Amino acid sequence: MSRPRIVIVGAGFAGYRTARTLSRLTRHQADITLLNPTDYFLYLPLLPQVAAGILEPRRVSVSLSGTLPHVRLVLGEADGIDLDGHTVHYTGPEGEEGTLPFDRLVLAAGSVNKLLPIPGVAEHAHGFRGLPEALYLRDHVTRQVELAAAADDRAECAARCTFVVVGAGYTGTEVAAHGAMYTDAQVRKHPMRTGMRPRWMLLDVAPRVMPEMDERLSRTAERVLRQRGVDVRMGTSVKEATHDGVVLTDGSTVDTRTLVWCVGVRPDPLVESLGLPMERGRLLVDPHLQVPGRPELFACGDVAAVPDLNQPGQYTPMTAQHAWRHGKVCAQNVAASLGIGERRAYRHRDMGFVVDLGGAKAAANPLGLPMSGPAAGAVTRGYHLAAMPGNRVRVAADWLLDAVLPRQAVQLGLVRSWSVPLESSSPEVARVPGSPKRPGKDAGPAGQRPDGEDAGNHPGGEPAKGHPGGEPAKNQPGGEPAKEQPGGEPAKNQSGGEPAKNQPGGEPAGSRSHGGRAKGGQSGSPRASGKPRRAVEAAGPRPARGGSGKPGKAPRASAAGSAGKRPTAPSGPSRSAGPPTDPGPEPPANQPPPGPDIAPGPVKRTDGRAAAEGDS
Repeated sequence: MSRPRIVIVGAGFAGYRTARTLSRLTRHQADITLLNPTDYFLYLPLLPQVAAGILEPRRVSVSLSGTLPHVRLVLGEADGIDLDGHTVHYTGPEGEEGTLPFDRLVLAAGSVNKLLPIPGVAEHAHGFRGLPEALYLRDHVTRQVELAAAADDRAECAARCTFVVVGAGYTGTEVAAHGAMYTDAQVRKHPMRTGMRPRWMLLDVAPRVMPEMDERLSRTAERVLRQRGVDVRMGTSVKEATHDGVVLTDGSTVDTRTLVWCVGVRPDPLVESLGLPMERGRLLVDPHLQVPGRPELFACGDVAAVPDLNQPGQYTPMTAQHAWRHGKVCAQNVAASLGIGERRAYRHRDMGFVVDLGGAKAAANPLGLPMSGPAAGAVTRGYHLAAMPGNRVRVAADWLLDAVLPRQAVQLGLVRSWSVPLESSSPEVARVPGSPKRPGKDAGPAGQRPDGEDAGNHPGGEPAKGHPGGEPAKNQPGGEPAKEQPGGEPAKNQSGGEPAKNQPGGEPAGSRSHGGRAKGGQSGSPRASGKPRRAVEAAGPRPARGGSGKPGKAPRASAAGSAGKRPTAPSGPSRSAGPPTDPGPEPPANQPPPGPDIAPGPVKRTDGRAAAEGDS
């Protein structure tokens, strides 16, 4: 008799804990597969310290294969679930497709950035949900301070060293607190010519900072922020965002090049495609984290509406603390459904919260005891070290080095503005050069970013060759060597040469649309609702949900090329032994040539449905 197959979708707090606990409980009696876009578990609470230069990115990234030795890791993103056929369809990081059969399915896909219909936000703001976004923000803030220091115009200097954070929840408060310390340290070493100093603003429509937490913690956090010079404005938010600044709801205008979007999160839209009962975008489950009427389906974390047994009629909030505990109970109930152990209902007692405000400052209420100052800082960092599933020594070492050595404020240039669009539903995966825009999944904002980086106005939001962040122009310093020159590309029609002009990688021009992958002639094929994705693709185009009136949403256009067929790259310079075929018409001058045949990391589709608020 074959062993039962368990598939877990997502490796966030809930998915990672489920996989780790199931591996221990089943003891090789089941085949456990973990489907995730990345090969690491991200410890999100410490992400603001990555943006502030305290921790290196690998410190908050825990290897999945290294810490889950008895779990099979599959890199990819689930984009279709056939509940009746017991299969999960996914797309891999290089565009390959696959199917995972299951006997038990655990949905722990987590959450994505929550967008509001505010003009200009999608084009000019950046979220803070993944490592690429944190690395981009660190480079961007460093660059703006350096440009401000070199500016002779006071107005330009003021705009560049003004940083606006929207959302005074857990994440936004920590970003503003750590960011103010980071920029102040830069200015102390390299004063600005005009004598100005960085200015941080924290906006929220709520009446106080961190409204979801204890009021004493809120007062402590606000006091620390104001002591560091952060302009805290409660009851105020952004009315409109432009390249040069933001218009606030109180009518004032703030000149800035930086807009950080931390208004909260919403459940991953994958669960909406199942056609099962929902609660504000979350999948309804019973207290055992099982979907009613579907004994093979479990859900936990931010995608699950779990009844709060301590507060009848309420659901557990979307926090990392709940997601971590969901995972343990979900694993126990999955094992019980296989005859291992007993079922148990999820019941959680609040252990308190901790907020790291940088340096020796923090706010904490362990077991309901409010604390502030260095004592709260010690409790906060001790809690994080205990909660992390790995890298504890490395994290502690970075904290020690930060306490005795100055921070290194340098730009690494690893992540560009167009690689981390706000409307991406996969913030954990940065877009790569040559990746096509996937309509309905990535609304690659056009035009300029707040930092002055050009999004290119090209498909996929890639910068044009010769633009900042783009590929260097040919025959320019740092660019590609000229053809038929030493070290350059061999001439066409010769052995090893390019098969045809404008066909990088030897792909026929007619079978691709600027490096894009045709999917049934659709723009952003919807996820399957109880049936395989291929069946949905065969059904033909469907109108986009929510219309095209959403600010910042790119119009959806059908992919060019052969509808319903997925083009494949030829293995050699040309598919035929003869001379290369006519490459066809030249692409428009304002569009880049097709990028290399490298598919982007999996990117999830967003939609216009309202969903639950949360701040994990």
